[in-house]
Amino acid sequence: MLELILQTSVNAIYAASFMALVAVGLVMIFGVMRVINFAHGELYMLGSYCVVFFYADQQFPILVATCIGLVFVGVTGILMERALFRPLRDNPLGGLIASIGFLLCAQAIISMGFGVRAEHVPPTTQQVIGLGIGSVAIPLQRLYVVIAAVLLLTALYVFLRHTRFGWALRACAQDAKAAALQGISLNQTARIAMFIGAALAGTAGALTAPLVRVYPYMGHSVIVTAFIIIIVGGIGSLEGAIVAAILYAFVHTFVTTFADGVTADIVGLLLMLMVLVVRPNGLFGTRERA
Repeated sequence: MLELILQTSVNAIYAASFMALVAVGLVMIFGVMRVINFAHGELYMLGSYCVVFFYADQQFPILVATCIGLVFVGVTGILMERALFRPLRDNPLGGLIASIGFLLCAQAIISMGFGVRAEHVPPTTQQVIGLGIGSVAIPLQRLYVVIAAVLLLTALYVFLRHTRFGWALRACAQDAKAAALQGISLNQTARIAMFIGAALAGTAGALTAPLVRVYPYMGHSVIVTAFIIIIVGGIGSLEGAIVAAILYAFVHTFVTTFADGVTADIVGLLLMLMVLVVRPNGLFGTRERA
């Protein structure tokens, strides 16, 4: 039993890593732009297909394919901000509808280009690292995801806390009008936030592509999970998104192991409801000022 618990914990840490990347990216976009990007799961999907094309099909090194996915999806995010979200900046509902339109277009384009069958990306390594406790082991492929997530989230923290652009993003997230009065460009901060948010989602998709089935509609479950995480953590809170991703991943992974996936999904929703009953603004959320 101890071995099973430890192995499940290892799996939960992996799940928390890529969930945190996706959720933090979604929080970045909402925090700065105040738009609900319902196509965020499709950005994750596009990152996975970059690895399918460049690594599995074209035989590029996996690191190169992942970096291409980061840049490609980040640039896609910039284009979304300019073409979809900026013209609808004062219409949040319009931005939501526009993101749904992008979602459908992305799914259709990928389906036409790659088909609707699930793609299986060959793992870069089959090696595992034993932990010295029975048969408990960490697959290197999953360890890469954990390490990359830690490095990216640490870099994001340093960027937000110690650079001028990071300060500008935080100022816009707190009060966009006051930030604009101080000379901060809302368009520039929106571009940066959209690039970072999209790139994090794309990187998560690229990192996990060798570990999951890659298909055009894989973003559905990812966006639902991301919304649950940011609601539990507190909408607009990056720290809350990371903590909630860890909490949700452990709950979902353990319930899946000892019960089944459907029960785990239900328990995840119940977790969100319980948090909202106790703390309506989430674990790290703050009450809006009147």
